[in-house]
Amino acid sequence: MNRKVSVAPMMDCTDRHERYFLRLISKNVLLYTEMVVDEAINRGDKKKLLEFNINEKPVALQLGGSSPKLLSEATKVGEDFGYDEINLNLGCPSKKVEKNKFGACLMKEPNLVADCLSKMQSVTKLPVTIKTRIGYDNVEDYETFYKFISTIKSTGVKTFIIHARKAMLGKFTPKQNLNIPPLKYDYVYNLKKDFPEDEIIINGGITEVEQVKQHLKKTDGVMIGRSAYHTPYILADIEKEIFDNENIPSRQEVIEQLIPYVKDELKKGTRLNQIMRHTLGLFHGQSGASHWKRYLSENMCVRDADVKKIDHIMDKIKYNNIDNSVGQSA
Repeated sequence: MNRKVSVAPMMDCTDRHERYFLRLISKNVLLYTEMVVDEAINRGDKKKLLEFNINEKPVALQLGGSSPKLLSEATKVGEDFGYDEINLNLGCPSKKVEKNKFGACLMKEPNLVADCLSKMQSVTKLPVTIKTRIGYDNVEDYETFYKFISTIKSTGVKTFIIHARKAMLGKFTPKQNLNIPPLKYDYVYNLKKDFPEDEIIINGGITEVEQVKQHLKKTDGVMIGRSAYHTPYILADIEKEIFDNENIPSRQEVIEQLIPYVKDELKKGTRLNQIMRHTLGLFHGQSGASHWKRYLSENMCVRDADVKKIDHIMDKIKYNNIDNSVGQSA
């Protein structure tokens, strides 16, 4: 699987509608689901939680949990639904996930993590990967991080996605944890040197294509987070400059291709705002972008959005002088 560039799992962001939208821009980046808790899969509505459009592929399922049994069962379900990879969340720092014993707090229990990963791999032929941080609270030395990764590696896991910040458990909000702990890219670079045969993917604070290029000189892949959500057309630049793909749709063409999907989803009971909220940043940095955001905010990103507005959306692009050419996203 090509993991040269991927879009990070982000709660309330990378749902199936967002992934379909992003796939219209980029054919090559690997997409991830929001984190789905193992117990929810085993006890809840599996179809509602896991069903996705085949056009989203390749797409990876991220799981949250700490029970080897529940995680293995959820892994098997994920494989049956057609996902291309199963990823275990070892990096989320929120109080909610710590209370329920999954996410970054599991860095404190490497042997439990190893048990979970061994059990997950035993029930699937799919690659099982992890996404983690470089440390937690006051535990941030490279030696401890190295030992943690070594323990995971002993289970057979070969792909490690590293957010190059430590997690401050219970002290910062999730948003603060994305910004306040300093980035230590050298930890990830050193990890690649220490484990040259494994796939090391770097994440954290990456907002420009030039950064992607520089990180790819020292790691196997780059995972982009918030910039892919707030300025999604950055993926067009990545297609062109990283994957040498010149066949990139303009912003207007992306919306034109999205409309049939929107209409199909509306017939199924999906609300218009559930889809269109993801497109707010499509014209970021372009002339006339404010018209686009205002129109969406007033007509499509509200709970009782008028579905008839979808038929007029292209007029807003054409007649408000919104620049939709292929090029830099910001």
